Amino acid sequence: MVTDEQSALLNQKSVRDKISWEEIVTAARRIQIEPCALQAVCAVESSGHGFLPSGRPKILFEGHTFWRELAKHRYQPEILAARFPSIIYQQWTAQHYLGGEKEYARLETAISLHREAALCSTSWGAFQIMGFNFALCGFHSVEDFVAAQSRGNHEQLEAFCQFIAAKNLCIYLQNKDWVSFARGYNGLGYAQNRYDLKLTDAYQRCLQTQLMR
Repeated sequence: MVTDEQSALLNQKSVRDKISWEEIVTAARRIQIEPCALQAVCAVESSGHGFLPSGRPKILFEGHTFWRELAKHRYQPEILAARFPSIIYQQWTAQHYLGGEKEYARLETAISLHREAALCSTSWGAFQIMGFNFALCGFHSVEDFVAAQSRGNHEQLEAFCQFIAAKNLCIYLQNKDWVSFARGYNGLGYAQNRYDLKLTDAYQRCLQTQLMR
């Protein structure tokens, strides 16, 4: 017999499992894009899984964004950067990424300096949406956004759909215009990371998988 505690744990695990194809299909239909186009974004951003083995959402802390966010709050990032060079820097670099669970150590250090700026400077979940985009995702604060990202796949998927609708990016996914989507979603550095090419490959893999079903 399954106890209440075991049932709760099983339910918790289910909302943190890999986003299902059925969920992808339902969300894609609502925003009028092909399921494989949505699946491609999910695959490239997080391999289709928005949570770490610990149950915490996948994150990536961006030190160059933290620099900007601290400046917005009238802090002096150029002074703090001397003490915290791995979490505060003016130009983007992958040099300080630790990946996986270790990103939380970087985030916790940043939170000790300024919580709101730190949360805004982190990308969250299956679609790696930056915290400073919380309003575009339909939230009143970055705290509300982070709480939703931590609850489950449904919330992460909903935030993504809200975000690309607010940014008028759906049209690019509808047309499979990967370059324009990559530029709008990941910024001008998309080409350096081959983001558009990765999306194209992920989309084609999804189509092939569906043909084999």
